Amino acid sequence: MLSKKVNAQEHDRDNETDLTPTYGTRFLNESVPRYELPEHEMLPRTAYTLIHDELMLDGNSRLNLATFVTTWMEPEARQLMIDTFDKNMIDKDEYPQTAEIEKRCINILARLWNAKEDDDAIGASTIGSSEAAMLCGMALKWHWRARMRAAGNATDKPNLVMGINVQVCWEKFARYWEVEPRYVPMEPGCYHLTADEVGKYCDENTIGVITILGSTFDGSYEPIKAISAALDQLQAEKGLDIPIHVDAASGGFVAPFIQPDLEWDFRVNRVVSINASGHKYGLVYPGVGWAIWRNQEVLPEELVFKVNYLGGEMPTFTLNFSRPGNQIVAQYYNFLRLGKEGYTRIQQACHDTALYLSSEIAKMGPFELISDGSQLPVFAWKLKEETNFTLFDLSDRLRYTGWQVPAYAMPKNCEDLVVQRIVVKEGFSRDMAHILLRDVRNALHYFASQPGHVKKEQGSHFAHL
Repeated sequence: MLSKKVNAQEHDRDNETDLTPTYGTRFLNESVPRYELPEHEMLPRTAYTLIHDELMLDGNSRLNLATFVTTWMEPEARQLMIDTFDKNMIDKDEYPQTAEIEKRCINILARLWNAKEDDDAIGASTIGSSEAAMLCGMALKWHWRARMRAAGNATDKPNLVMGINVQVCWEKFARYWEVEPRYVPMEPGCYHLTADEVGKYCDENTIGVITILGSTFDGSYEPIKAISAALDQLQAEKGLDIPIHVDAASGGFVAPFIQPDLEWDFRVNRVVSINASGHKYGLVYPGVGWAIWRNQEVLPEELVFKVNYLGGEMPTFTLNFSRPGNQIVAQYYNFLRLGKEGYTRIQQACHDTALYLSSEIAKMGPFELISDGSQLPVFAWKLKEETNFTLFDLSDRLRYTGWQVPAYAMPKNCEDLVVQRIVVKEGFSRDMAHILLRDVRNALHYFASQPGHVKKEQGSHFAHL
């Protein structure tokens, strides 16, 4: 009698999703195919748990000090993103309020970056800074080509001048859009583009100069105002009028708040466009980026498509088409929620933590800073003396406690320089900084206790993201 009752209960459980065991009974004796569709469906909870458990093998994103990408948002922002996953932001007619929110964000950023306040801002939301860079690069090329054609000159050899420290998206742009990349190499002690070097690489076929507000290699800002002045001098001497694009993927959401007097944006006359990543120091989960132009004149009309919505026309200029509107909504949430005061408080906290961490690491015997986090809250260091370990060894050792702190070799002219870098962003508290310092010290003690340790070969763990 008891066995019949138990069997009946088990039958009931099989038909009630909420009571199904964590893994359905079929998985006790049958594997799930990895690279082809399974023959049969499974319960929602079973599929969820199977995937959820596999993902536990990933690193902890909060301990990822390699990435610039946001790894924490408030619960209210997360809920808004869930609420708007299903809204296709490109469908302006069906989702006009999402389109209006996008327009508000573009205007907020244009004013933050000192575009004229009496103009309706010219810009676009993107998947991230890579797409935004492509759009701004295209505008530079089209504008240069129109100018050359008007003068009766050839247009088959465009080039783009930039420091070799640019993010890989600019290498992609040059290859995809058939533009010669002219990389200005690094020099020991200076790891970004400088005003002294830029003019040497420019000629009548230069579509523009790419400057970086926050290098991914060391967190430094390129001297954009000084570079603009050098290009002014070049124009006076050779008649070359070359525009500047600012890749502010990270710094565009930092400098306006904690370095407001720094002139890098549309206050600099040669700056025609700026890109930034909302999913970096804009504090939004990936992926959202922004491209903003100074005015309508610098964005060629043939690159802009018109979309009708609510009886009017709205310009659109993106590479991607369908994508969810939730990242745009989350960006607007941050703008409303934080305002200037909130962004300033958060970025200043990151800045202070970066300075604290870098100063403590500098006090540890074998390390020498190459940047200290005084610009972007990012800093890097090298080994200043011969040791029985490399920074690649230290990076691996820190992974034992979950930290992801990349080590990488610098580019051309500085290939022998290996550095390690930390990105400080929201969600990385002072308490976590203390724990990281403890783990770095423990790693140093470990290597000191292993005089026979074999150094790891140089490689690259570097992540631009």
